[in-house]
Amino acid sequence: MAVGLSDPDEILPVAGIKLASCAAGIKKNGKHDLVVIVVDEGATCAATFTQNAFCAAPVTLAKKHLSQNTPRALLINAGNANAGTGETGMQNAIQSCVWLSEKLQCLTDQVLPFSTGVIGEQLPMPVLNAGINQVVKNISEDSWLLAAKGIMTTDTVAKAISRTLVLDGQKITISGIAKGSGMICPDMATMLSFIATDANVETDFLQQCLSDVVEQSFNSITVDGDTSTNDACVLIATAKANNRQLNKASEDASLFVDELNEVCQFLAQAIIRDAEGATKFVTVTVSQAQSTAEAKNVAYTIAHSPLVKTALFASDPNWGRILAAVGRAGVEQLDINNVNLYLDDVCIVRNGSVADDYSEEKGQTVMNQEEITIRVELGGGNDSATIWTSDLSHEYVRINAEYRS
Repeated sequence: MAVGLSDPDEILPVAGIKLASCAAGIKKNGKHDLVVIVVDEGATCAATFTQNAFCAAPVTLAKKHLSQNTPRALLINAGNANAGTGETGMQNAIQSCVWLSEKLQCLTDQVLPFSTGVIGEQLPMPVLNAGINQVVKNISEDSWLLAAKGIMTTDTVAKAISRTLVLDGQKITISGIAKGSGMICPDMATMLSFIATDANVETDFLQQCLSDVVEQSFNSITVDGDTSTNDACVLIATAKANNRQLNKASEDASLFVDELNEVCQFLAQAIIRDAEGATKFVTVTVSQAQSTAEAKNVAYTIAHSPLVKTALFASDPNWGRILAAVGRAGVEQLDINNVNLYLDDVCIVRNGSVADDYSEEKGQTVMNQEEITIRVELGGGNDSATIWTSDLSHEYVRINAEYRS
């Protein structure tokens, strides 16, 4: 059961974007598993991808196609990652792009492929071909929610959001979907996200915007410390809103970036709220660090600790586990006498030792909540970072033990 998250009711269409989803038969459970996103001509596109050295064939091919052309279509399948599949996997990824390009009458390198699911299995190509033939018949502007469901794997709820703003006197829409629930860690995690806006945005600035907001959203979450082979986040700007083209010098640039950041942070946090087996949504904020990188490293050391995560699941205010994680995070010149530790607004550790006014009852009250904030003040600088994580439950172990069953 997702923590504080339910299926979205409505996602606003984006002019210049059409979508479709179908049950092609790639998943064993018969649910939707194939999604097509069609992009009108004249759009710009930006993307970020997994940093895993064993990146999947579709990731490699999507990077290549994006460097050669502006995409006219995205092809996403769930249930099979097409990763660790060698040259056959690459040829299958190419063939899937050929099939869709023929249906849409565009160039093969104008199709970006994406896959998510089990690693090490070849795509069922006859099933995929039949699915492509089926899915293109249902393309419409209003299929965002179906698409959000079609890219899910172990997710329990669809993840989608829309935001609007005014740029240059024009109403701008940003809509996005994401999937992800386990194998979640920075450098994109086992997640896919597809975001579109009708704003007119210059290509280089669009990429800069996406890279910046991904660092504060999708690269600021962790469930289990595992980075996947298939991660990607794609941002498409269709230019249908007729605003003057945005670039880094535009007066409205910060407004667009702020809204995009809201969209990405919502989707990133939704992944954590729907983390495999999660019963807690946890914010970890580290401040007074010597650099943002140092703050983020401490935050991740806390969030990746199995002892911290199991204490969170047990609602056990065992703050010594958090303090131990801070101590082993490799902070240079750490003065433990300057460290403060909080659960929400309850000060547990003040100046390196248990706070005089702390009680087990106060800590227990916070730990009983579904949503918890862990705050650490290092007392060594002016930089900070925030990441989001979940607890580690029996259900997480069961889901991953039975994943291929």
